[in-house]
Amino acid sequence: MASAGVQRFSIASHTGDFPPEQMIFGRSPVMQVLRQKIDKVAAASVPVLIQGDSGTGKGVLARYLHSRSAVSAGPFAKVNCAAIPGTLLESELFGYEKGAFTGAYATKQGRVELASGGTLFLDGIDEIDLGLQAKLLQLLQDAQFCRIGGREDITVQIRVICATNRALDREISVGRFRQDLYYRINVVNIELPPLRARAEDIPELTAYFQERHQRRHNTAAREISSALLRLLEKHPWPGNIRELENLIERYVILGSEDAVSAELLQWDRTHIVPELPSRGPIHLKKVTRQAVQELEGKIILSVLEANRWNRKRTASELKISYRALLYKIRQAGLPPKRSARRTAVPAD
Repeated sequence: MASAGVQRFSIASHTGDFPPEQMIFGRSPVMQVLRQKIDKVAAASVPVLIQGDSGTGKGVLARYLHSRSAVSAGPFAKVNCAAIPGTLLESELFGYEKGAFTGAYATKQGRVELASGGTLFLDGIDEIDLGLQAKLLQLLQDAQFCRIGGREDITVQIRVICATNRALDREISVGRFRQDLYYRINVVNIELPPLRARAEDIPELTAYFQERHQRRHNTAAREISSALLRLLEKHPWPGNIRELENLIERYVILGSEDAVSAELLQWDRTHIVPELPSRGPIHLKKVTRQAVQELEGKIILSVLEANRWNRKRTASELKISYRALLYKIRQAGLPPKRSARRTAVPAD
């Protein structure tokens, strides 16, 4: 039985690790606005630049754009530019002719050629050096390229999608990225928000990842409690969706909510970053009080979990009165008693 407001999705009908559409966009307002923009540009054969923090799902979105494009029947060729040394990246992208250099015993097609009739996805476009950027610019301008050691230009019809977690305008200003290439790849710009800006999507993402990894590891874990779900929704997620998936996979394997809660609380104790107003004056006392209340609530939850929700024992360990604990539980928005779904134990 799913938690209130959480809809579970079957992944049996989805191939590989590609998530269903409702998991890509969720239901948060910021993603719904983004979805409208994507639906308008998906079918257009123009270059797209996807920007966003690491772990926000840029690669997943690139595959979605390909699946909705006019070249969806063609190949989807991904190149992780950051993972390939600069000396090898050119041959990986454009291929080479036999005898072009020592060890080139046969002609090799590059990813650009293999992507003809489909989509070329360049992840980490900012990692390409300036010399190779010039060759990529020619590809985008003329739809032509030349293999290393080749004498003839090869014409290809491809859609190019690029992704980066850096601000390219800053890279341009320090001379690490060509401005003319930036204008070529940035015909449509899509900015993916961090997970903390779309907390409404965390319950559905959590349920999806739990089901996915239960199938992968052939095991089953208890449904995540509402108390832990609140912790997940409040966590700032510096690693974004990738961090959430990794945490849920650990939960599926370990089967312990206490271990997951302790991990989140430990992070929060060492990385207290209160939410500040986007504009206007910052009232230090108010912000500090809110940060203390949030941390206090998380500590109380952790001690309650450690004591199997025995409130008298929890109050004793926290060195506060039983009445004060009940007040602080209400103030933090925690449930007054342990969830009935879990094994019943004396609460007091």
